[in-house]
Order: sequence, then C-alpha cells, then structure tokens
Amino acid sequence: MLRYTLMRLGIFAGCLLVVWGLVFAGVFPRGFGASNFLWVLLLAMVISAPISFVVLRKERDRASARIVQRVDRAKANLEASRNQEDLTDDAARTQGQTS
Repeated sequence: MLRYTLMRLGIFAGCLLVVWGLVFAGVFPRGFGASNFLWVLLLAMVISAPISFVVLRKERDRASARIVQRVDRAKANLEASRNQEDLTDDAARTQGQTS
C-alpha cells in the first residue's frame, strides 16, 4: 500500500511540475491574484487523477489483493477465537452441571 501511495504522489508531483511550468510559460491561464498556487494545485490534481487511475491499475489490484488477504486472515483469527471461547464456555457449563 505504501508503494502505491508513493507512486501516486510521484505522479502528482510530476504533474505539479509540468502544470507549474505550463502556467509559468503562459500555456495555461494564471489564477486570479494570489490564487495562482491553488489553481496550479487544483489543475495538477485533476490531471494526475486519471493518469494514476490508468497507469497504477496493476499496482492498485496488487494492493487490494493484499488488503483482502489481511481481512480474511483477521476474520479467520476472530472466528478461531470465538470457537475457542465457545468450547471453553461449553466445557465450563458441562463441568458445572455434573458437579
């Protein structure tokens, strides 16, 4: 998951540099007054989102598969814990009835 996040941040940083250069060169319009930095950030986010969606598809699938494995493992551990607790409770109840 960290790898995916770092790759996504890298794509955003690259888009930010490209957009900043294009705004500085006059290809994209400048923001109003002091809003130029916000304009550049917003434009970089809008451009980097679809690029990340397409380029990082395989990495996103790998990350989601790892998350599914972790969730399944946690569910199995929780179920095993519940079963062990039930067996202990049943054993205690059985001993209490026979004594």
